[in-house]
Amino acid sequence: MTVAMERILAWKILPRIMMLVMTYMYIEVLFWFMNLPPDAMTSQATALTATVTGAMTGAFAVWLGHEK
Repeated sequence: MTVAMERILAWKILPRIMMLVMTYMYIEVLFWFMNLPPDAMTSQATALTATVTGAMTGAFAVWLGHEK
């Protein structure tokens, strides 16, 4: 690889963008769930929110595991 390409890869742009997008979507799901009326808070809505929360927790754990 070229020196320029190695520098670009060293910045880890793609993982950072992915974490930003995941964080944004996580916040959107939380706001969506909190704005649901009480009768619309079904087990399906709760399961979706819990799944997204679990995915974000896992992604954050992997992120922290790769930081030096």
